[in-house]
Formats: sequence, structure tokens, C-alpha cells
Amino acid sequence: MTLTPSAEFVARHIGPQGNDIDTMLAQLGYSSLDEFVNMAVPADIRMSDPLDLPEGRTEAEILADLRLLANKNVMKTQMIGQGFSDTHTPPVILRNILENPAWYTAYTPYQPEISQGRLEALLNFQTMVMDLTALPIANASLLDEASAVAEAVLLMRRSNKAKATAKTVLDSNLFPQTIAVVKGRADALDFEIEVADLSSGLPEGEISGIVLQQPGNNGALVDHTAVIAAAKERGAMVTVAADILALTMITAPGEQGADIAVGNTQRFGVPLFFGGPHAAYISVRKGLERSLPGRLVGVSKDDAGTPAYRLALQTREQHIRREKATSNICTAQALLAITASMYAVYHGPAGLKRIAVRTHNHARTIATALSGAGMELVTDAFFDTVQVKVADAETIIIKAEDAGINLRRVDATTVGISTDEATTSAHVATIAGIFGIKGAELGAKGFELPSELKRTSDYLSHPIFNTIKSETQMMRYLRRLSDRDLALDRTMIPLGSCTMKLNSAAEMESISWPEFASIHPYAPAHQTAGWRELITDLEARLTEITGYAGVSIQPNAGSQGEYAGLLAIRDYHRSNGDDQRDLCLIPASAHGTNAASAVLAGMRVIVVKTAADGSIDAGDLDAKIEANKDTLSAIMITYPSTHGVYDADVREVCDKVHAAGGQVYIDGANMNAIVGLAQPGKFGGDVSHLNLHKTFCIPHGGGGPGVGPIGVAEHLVPFLPGDASGTYSMRDGVPVVSTMFGSAGVLPISWAYIAMMGGEGLAQASKIAILNANYIASRLTEHFPILYTGNKGLVAHECILDLRELTNKTGVTAEDVAKRLIDFGFHAPTLSFPVSGTLMVEPTESEDLGEIERFIEAMVAIRGEMEQVLAGDFEIAESPLRNAPHTVAAVVNTAWDRKYTVEQAAFPVSALRVDKYFPAVGRVDGAGGDRNLICSCPPPEAFEN
Repeated sequence: MTLTPSAEFVARHIGPQGNDIDTMLAQLGYSSLDEFVNMAVPADIRMSDPLDLPEGRTEAEILADLRLLANKNVMKTQMIGQGFSDTHTPPVILRNILENPAWYTAYTPYQPEISQGRLEALLNFQTMVMDLTALPIANASLLDEASAVAEAVLLMRRSNKAKATAKTVLDSNLFPQTIAVVKGRADALDFEIEVADLSSGLPEGEISGIVLQQPGNNGALVDHTAVIAAAKERGAMVTVAADILALTMITAPGEQGADIAVGNTQRFGVPLFFGGPHAAYISVRKGLERSLPGRLVGVSKDDAGTPAYRLALQTREQHIRREKATSNICTAQALLAITASMYAVYHGPAGLKRIAVRTHNHARTIATALSGAGMELVTDAFFDTVQVKVADAETIIIKAEDAGINLRRVDATTVGISTDEATTSAHVATIAGIFGIKGAELGAKGFELPSELKRTSDYLSHPIFNTIKSETQMMRYLRRLSDRDLALDRTMIPLGSCTMKLNSAAEMESISWPEFASIHPYAPAHQTAGWRELITDLEARLTEITGYAGVSIQPNAGSQGEYAGLLAIRDYHRSNGDDQRDLCLIPASAHGTNAASAVLAGMRVIVVKTAADGSIDAGDLDAKIEANKDTLSAIMITYPSTHGVYDADVREVCDKVHAAGGQVYIDGANMNAIVGLAQPGKFGGDVSHLNLHKTFCIPHGGGGPGVGPIGVAEHLVPFLPGDASGTYSMRDGVPVVSTMFGSAGVLPISWAYIAMMGGEGLAQASKIAILNANYIASRLTEHFPILYTGNKGLVAHECILDLRELTNKTGVTAEDVAKRLIDFGFHAPTLSFPVSGTLMVEPTESEDLGEIERFIEAMVAIRGEMEQVLAGDFEIAESPLRNAPHTVAAVVNTAWDRKYTVEQAAFPVSALRVDKYFPAVGRVDGAGGDRNLICSCPPPEAFEN
């Protein structure tokens, strides 16, 4: 491909160029890239015309474009509140985590030996949440506060089996966005929600659970002890949505008897980001840990007895439990959870308390001034939010905006004022002036916390929150943790279905600009013109790429995109009077979250068998369509399939489902193999979700942030997620699935990627992704059989290495190979998914030929070690494969007595003598950790030999 100067970024993003492409094509037996792609990708799905997108632009040009967009946003002092607060991200955390590829390019820590740094950081997060909420189990983050409350409601309904059919009661003083999201979940699953003023007591009737908020939507701090006790007396469970900063000063939910606490950790150093991404939290009482949604970090030991972190209870992961999953959460907000945890480490308990007291005192000062001027306050007990009655709220809002401050218009006669870490005395004085209070002495003279709500218990007592005092210590701590991990800044991460590709610095640069990062999601629309223009343009570009009629970027993870897409299908059927259409067909090869999302959308699931070649079994599909044609709602197809092949009959499958009255959901997780080559909206899809954190370059962040927008055909456009106006109206009954524009803060990354690549560059990326995967498959097939192939023995963008016969012969498992790759400095491919005993490899287009050859060399060397087992050089239990990975402590042990040399253990190929990664721990005992669940920071003594 000849690059114009404006498309020079394409050459920076794509690894192989020129002669390297020719070398790979020669290995495969093709003379040109187009000849190869025409053979690999089925002709009947191929686009006839190139993407109608603007020509790619340079990094400098696109950064200038982003600056113009950012400058269209109006920066104000944000005192709107409603669950979002301004905060100061400590520069040492901004530079060393949020802007550091060692952290933001890491993958979910499923391989614990190469993830000890991010696992420790997430364990810090869990410990922080457990301490502040006074509940003994917390997970490693959820997506946002509103959906976290929805997860808590579902958890209560699962766990309270005696009240399984009873209603859930939401306090009317919850944030409106929370109520809207929970109502949407309840509607999908057909259970009753009642919104009631719980300050007046519980409503009549059977109750499964109640949800309270502390402080409430109107800012009120309320002693919930009595209503919690009353709920327990009637057999109901209790969730409290609690402000994480307020918990340094007020009685914790666990101390008031709550079963579950949820909330947002955004105000712990995470920018406003126009509403997200922000890490939500959830913590639970003992006995609920096995129903906890999301990921739980725990402590086990490695093969030398050293304490080691790992993800616990991984059988709950949705690709395993499928339709029996308790949640469809896959990607969470790990990077933001890590940021929040390090904010707590940086400030310590005393520092957090100082910030909370200062925030509270500013609110008290405002309340003192307003009440002293004879104004009516909505509540006298509050933490950071004062609501005041006025003659005309709009007049006050406008005066405040003119003075540089955004306030909340609660209703026509009520204004909300929320203080935060960024509030200053000057802001407080300006507020007084806005309300016409002149010359008054400003100071906190009343409105102290009610004595019964004052926190008396300790929190954050672990040494990690009390020993890092200086920036030097903090910088070195963050570096020490990142050095324990393998991320994309060190090595290829060849994970099938996960698309770990380049996240360029130019794409990342703008997200921390204040003009983007400091904008409140409920700021007036005329202040957010830049954000809205960027979002509208991104949606338009994604619409062109997918071939659909409309796109919504609201879903803040791929799992939430699946859920939103299935809700659109469900609501479409309902609008046609086809309420009985509730059955979702899912191929056995589908992504695991597909089935979980279908269940959450109120659908029944039937699995369609896989044929011998990895495609959908046509006979089984026909039989199941025929048997369920009157109730068929949808089929969910991943394309290319999770087996790494282009099913040639995809149009035929779509036609069969449509003929039976169903809709076709095409999972876009593998879009990296078809962007610019085919459009799901044109070859039979009615709806697709996209993974912006895969195909469109938002980095994985150790497990999030993700964005999962959905594209839909014309007839489904009316059923896209509810409006993002901030009013939370259920547009024609269509629910919101997350807050406002979801994870808006990271959308500039994908916008920049698409804009710099242009249509031609995006198509080239897909072609090279396919080429790289086929080159690996061709080079490795004599060592490891490729499980599934398509036309002419070609694969799509990933290939499955079948180790099952070798395992039967040698005893060497796919897990052994995954752990041994660590010694070569590689993250493992996807292990035992979608087929047990296999490895799924996806190199992406960003990996150059040299890195690909390094991976091939490692795999060939490992195959040689398997031959050594076959030859009897050592038993499998004594082999470097079963004893991998090898730590420094292991190889410097003077008592080395293994059947293989230290050289073979640590330096199996010569290049490792120059750049060698040693894992912090040896092979981790996951099962042992599950039996002895420890999910908070262990004491330092645990690490003593």
C-alpha cells in the first residue's frame, strides 16, 4: 500500500510493512495481499465499495482537531453533584498510572504470575472498600454506580430465596439515574419495583430487598438503622448506595446492618470524564461472596509457598457459567479502580479525612449563609450537598453560570449546591453572592453531622495506606508494581478474541486535557458542544463502518452492549405484539457473556451445536428454528466465529432466522477481522455491539475501561438506549443502560484512531490482522495442529492451536504451555476457550514480523521440550513445562537439583540474555486460594519466609 503523507499514521499503527508482508505472503503461497484476503474472506459478505470515511490524518493534525473540539467545551467550576464530583488527580498517579502504558495496556489478570502488580493494586481497592463500608467482602470494581445498584438488586433477589417473587423497594431519595437503570433491569426480568419514601417507613406487601442512599439525592444524611431493622424483620435484604468520601466521617453501611453497599469511587482522584469511566464498588456481608458479580482478587500461594495474588472463584466467570451466570459483567473498570486505590494509598486515612472535613465544612458554610439570609433548606443534615428553595431556580442557575459555577436545577424552585475536593473559600463566597448575600461573615457555624451518624470506627489501618508519605515513595511503589507485570509495552499479548493491539500515544493524549476531563455529565448542553460533536461524529463513523442505520455509544462495556442490543430486539418484538418471542439461540462457540446477557434481557437460551469444521451445525440450527419458530426472538452470532474462521454460510443463517420471525444479533467482538472488508449491517445483522476497547484501540487497562456501543438496523433505531439528556425519561418505554454517554471520557481514543487511519487504513489493518494470524498458523501447524480452518485452510484473525493429542501423549497441558511462555517473556494466548485443551492466538495487525518470529521461536522451543518428555529425558512433573514459570529465587538457588539446567529454565533462547522478564511468583495455586478465601491485603508478616 502506498501511503500519502496524511496517512502516515497507518504505517506507525501496523507492524508489518513492505518486505515483511511479502515474506509472510510467500510463506502462505500468495503473490499479493488482496489475492490472499479474497481467498480468506467469503466473497458474498465482502463490501463492493470502500468505506465512505474522510482520508486519514496525521498525529499532529488530529491533535489539532481534538484541541478545537476540546475548546468548544466550556470549563466551569462544577458544583452540580448528583453522584459526580470534581477531584484532584495527584500528578504522580496521573503520570504513572493513567498516562503510563505499563498500566493501561495490561490485560485482565487471568494469568496471575504475570499480574502481581495490578492484582496488588486491585486488592488495595478491595481493602479500601471493605474498610470504608465495614463489610467483609468487596470485589475489584463494577462499571458505574447506577448499574452497580442494579447488580445489587439482582444479588438480593438471587440470595433471598424466601422472597424470590417479592418486590424490590427503592427509596425515592436515590439518584434519578439510578432509579432509571434499575427500572430497566426490572422490566427486562419482569419483577416489581416500587419507589417509595422510606423515611416514612416500609410500604405494605412482600419485599425482597430495599435500596437506600447515603447521603440521599437531596443531600440528606439519614439514620437508616430503624428502616434497615424493619426490613430485616420482614425478611428483606438491604443495599445502601454510599458516598465513598462521606464514609470517612459517617457511620458505614455495614455498621447499620446493610447486607450490601455500592457506590462510585470517582471522587477518589478520577476525573469527571463527562460521566465515565468511573469504577463503581460493591461490598457484601459474609455468605454472599459466591454470588458477588464481577471479579474478586484473593491471596493464595505459589509452588514455593510464597503468598501470591490471583482472581478467586473464577468459575463465576461468564464464559464458563454462560446462561447460569449471575451477571454478564466481563470488563469492569480496573484502571480506574487502581487509580482510586492509589489515591487512598497516597492520601492515607488522615488525608482522606481532611479532604472530607474540608468538603463538609464548605457545605456547612454555604448552608450557614443561606439559612442566615432566611432561605429554606431542604435538609439540615448533609455531607456535601445543600439544596435550597428559591422563587425561580432558573434565574439562580443562570447567575451562577455567569459567575463561572454550575449548580443543579432540581426543579423549578429548588437549587442544589454540591461541594467537593476542588471547592475553595472563593467559590463559597461566590455562591453567597449569587444568592444576594453580601457582607455576611462566612464560616461553618452549625449543621454538624448528627451525633448518631458520626463514624467512630477505624479504617485503612493496613500499612500500605500508612507508610507511603512522599512522592518518591509513591513513584517507586507504582514502578515496583508495574515491573511485576507483563503488559503490551513489553511484549505481544497474543490473546484470541481480545485484540490486544497498539493504543498509540497520540490517541491517548487528549483524554486528560481538562477541557475534556473536567466536564460534568449534567453540565448544560451549550457548555458541552465539543463533547457532543465528537460523540455525534464517532457514532456516524461507526455507523458507516458497520453498515447499520444508527449507533448508540451509551453501553459502557461489551457486556452492556450485548444487553442493550438484546433489549432493542425484545422491545421491537413487543412493539409488534409478539411478546411471546423470548427465545435466543446461541451457538456453542459464542462468547460466554452472550448467554448471560440474553438471560438478563429476559430471554430463554437454547444452544446450537457446532459442526466438525467449527461452523454452526446447520441441521441442529434448522431443527431448533422449526421447533421454536413461534417463540424465536433472536440468534447471537460472533463473526468471524470464536473458532477463528469466517463461516461461509452466515447469510444463509441470517435468512433462516429472519424467515422464522427472529432477529440476528452479530457479536462484534471479532470486528478486527472485517472492518473495511465487510459490514454486519449489510450481510444480515439487525444489531451488533462493538468493543471499542478491542477493535478501536481503547486500551484494556488490566480489565477496563471498555465501551460497547451498539449499531442497529433502521427498524431498531427507535429502541436504542433511552435518551442521554439527564432527564431519565423512559423514551417510549426504552430504558437507559448506564449513565448519560457511558464511558465518554475514553471516546477520543477511538475517534482519533478512526480519524488517523481513514477508511483505507482501517481496511489495511484488517488485512494485516488476518495475514499475521495465518502466518503464525502456517508456521506452527507442523508443531501444533490448527483446530479449525476455513477456505483453503485459512483462518480469520486468530487461530486455535490444538494441544489435546499432545497432552494425551505427554501429559503436558495447555496450561503448562501458557505458564512456560512466561519464561520466554510472553503473555499466554487465550487458554482453553472456546475449546478445552487449546490455545487461541491472535497477534493483531500491530505486531511486526520480528515479534511474531519471537513468539514462533518460543512455541517451537516448547514443542521441543514436549518431545523431551516423550523421549524420557524427564517426567512431566520434573520438566521445565510443569515447573514453569521460573522466578529469580528459583534459578539462583544453590541447591538446584532439577533434571534440567538453569540455562534451560531461565534462558531457553539466546535473546533472553539481553532482555529477560522474571515473574514475581511461581505457579499459583488457584484452587487452594478458593478454598481459603482471603480478599483483603494480608499483613506484611505473610510475606516473610
